[in-house]
Amino acid sequence: MQASAAYLEQSPSDYVDGVFRQLSGDGIVTRDPALPSRIVWMGTPVVSHAEEAIAAARRALPSWRALSFDERRAYLERWREACVRHAGRLAAAISREVGKVKWEAELEAKIVAEKVSITLEERVLARVAGFEVAAGAGKTGICAFRPHGVITVLGPYNFPAHLPNGHIVPALLVGNTVVFKPSEKGASVGQLLAEIAHEVGFPAGVFNVVQGGGAIASRLATHPEVDGVLFTGSFPVGRRILEANLDTPGRLIALEMGGSNPAYISANADLRRAAIECVRAAYATTGQRCTCTRRILVDERVIDRFVPMFMKLASTLMIAAADDGVPAFMGPLVTGEARDAVLRAQAALAARGRLLLEASPLDREGFFLAPGAVELDRFRVEDEGDEIFGPFVQIARARDLDDAIQQANATRFGLAASIFTQDESEWRAFREGSRAGCVNWNTGTAGASSKLPFGGTGRSGNHRPAGAFAVDACAYPVATMIDSAELVIPQGMHVAAIGG
Repeated sequence: MQASAAYLEQSPSDYVDGVFRQLSGDGIVTRDPALPSRIVWMGTPVVSHAEEAIAAARRALPSWRALSFDERRAYLERWREACVRHAGRLAAAISREVGKVKWEAELEAKIVAEKVSITLEERVLARVAGFEVAAGAGKTGICAFRPHGVITVLGPYNFPAHLPNGHIVPALLVGNTVVFKPSEKGASVGQLLAEIAHEVGFPAGVFNVVQGGGAIASRLATHPEVDGVLFTGSFPVGRRILEANLDTPGRLIALEMGGSNPAYISANADLRRAAIECVRAAYATTGQRCTCTRRILVDERVIDRFVPMFMKLASTLMIAAADDGVPAFMGPLVTGEARDAVLRAQAALAARGRLLLEASPLDREGFFLAPGAVELDRFRVEDEGDEIFGPFVQIARARDLDDAIQQANATRFGLAASIFTQDESEWRAFREGSRAGCVNWNTGTAGASSKLPFGGTGRSGNHRPAGAFAVDACAYPVATMIDSAELVIPQGMHVAAIGG
């Protein structure tokens, strides 16, 4: 039996060298998180397809790299137009396979096309535009940028179209060829991107899609013919990728991983605004964003006012499936295992804190979970466990701004942080003191702009941010010196021996 969602034109397939390669079997099965009895996509990965995709990308590289920038740009503009045409299919795929509510799935589908426009903005292209300088008497220095070559893109499930597309577009634009492995939880979305690419008509081998789990991801991340790996996912997997590439320092590794993101509510904050934004940022995408607010610090002078507002708002969030026909804020988690992991984390934290709001499964089919919250005495690095990737937040009090910055930094991650205050001096001190790649003022940690860099420190990334800076990881600088002056014989060199 083969399962193929209605929004797909092909049966479950890989896309290698411009051809769809059918996959049979049940090695990977994705289900509708809101209705798990409904299979969305099913197929067994084929390791040889990964090898063939890399070989195809290698063959296609010289001619793709040799195209002018404007010729590659034209392909990407057609990709943008096709993604606009198929935005409805993309939104349906995102909702059906990973459980996003309708408005959020439509937003993700929309920004897939917008990524092309942002990448083509002059301020982004200027990062890899090259330059020429005078480099001494009669000498010209030139800096040009070259593509790495064959790039592996390993995508996540929480933004199964937007986040891999954020690497694919700049990688192709500057002349790389791509082998994309979708998350095994977002297989049909990955295949749909292949179907759209096929319609665009990229030359064979330029863009390939290979389904698979850990074994195929490992092969794509370590294959000797791969020149770069662009990864979005968890810290444990990112660490394995780094370890596997210790002997290949010339292979570009760009990692965007998780977060334990703090928000600080100052005594000078607009508490209503802070409560609304913290609830939004904590529970957006059912807590399945790497930028979701995981920890909230509240000045002890206002904690008794803020917490009831936060709890009231969180407890009234509407939870439903995308096709329930209601204006829901949250949908289900992606799998039962993901839901169980949140419940285990809640039990562990409740044992050493005070449970304010219980995250409990809804009485209906699907992996739905009401939002939860716990109050702890204090945030300490030594108490930090694994990232909680779901609708659960921890709250602690802070004595003052300095104490809040200390606790906000009490994490091995460093992706995002927010402060809520009407005092600009507090904002500046928080920004300077925070060890995070994204630091916000009076807005939540979740909701990054693609027009800005996106990445973090510590276990959140390796200083190769995505977003508007993704193009930086897709090309490397080459320095050239040209000497047109009369030859100068160095002191101590006796050239008479060679005549002339």
